[in-house]
Amino acid sequence: MRAFLLGPVVRLVPVGLIFLALQRAVFAEYRLKGVALQVVLALVAAAGAGGGPERGALAGFVLGMMYDLGVGTPLGLTALAYGLAGLVAGYVILITPDPQWWFAMIFVALGAAVGEVAIAVTKLLIGEEGWVDASLFKVVPIVAAFAALLSPVLVPVGRWCMYVRRPKWKAIPE
Repeated sequence: MRAFLLGPVVRLVPVGLIFLALQRAVFAEYRLKGVALQVVLALVAAAGAGGGPERGALAGFVLGMMYDLGVGTPLGLTALAYGLAGLVAGYVILITPDPQWWFAMIFVALGAAVGEVAIAVTKLLIGEEGWVDASLFKVVPIVAAFAALLSPVLVPVGRWCMYVRRPKWKAIPE
């Protein structure tokens, strides 16, 4: 029981509810060049960049299921795409254990871009028309740039949500 209470899901759900409310109330109404900015996807990618690929996939699954339940899309569709986004963004931890802010920003943008493309592809696979077309070349860079701009704020939030502490480097005793 203690492991569950100290685990990432307990922290991720309330923060995810706040970001989901922002997504549905603010970012769905106010668009940038006709593109709805994906703040929940940016949080997933930031959690992946802060916690690694496994924790990023977990954050993507949990937040994607919350998104599916709130919006009414087929259950698990967004969870699959967001899980892939968190997984891709989390590979920055495999390159360096404590990435610089700009390096994490690159992987957050990459994870958000992969997640946005994955949403379009999964919706195409279930038969929804109009998701994979030329407008995807406009949507993906805007969503990725938005996630990159938010990453200096969202990576520490994602690290806290996923219950990850920064590594402490100590000198080797002589």
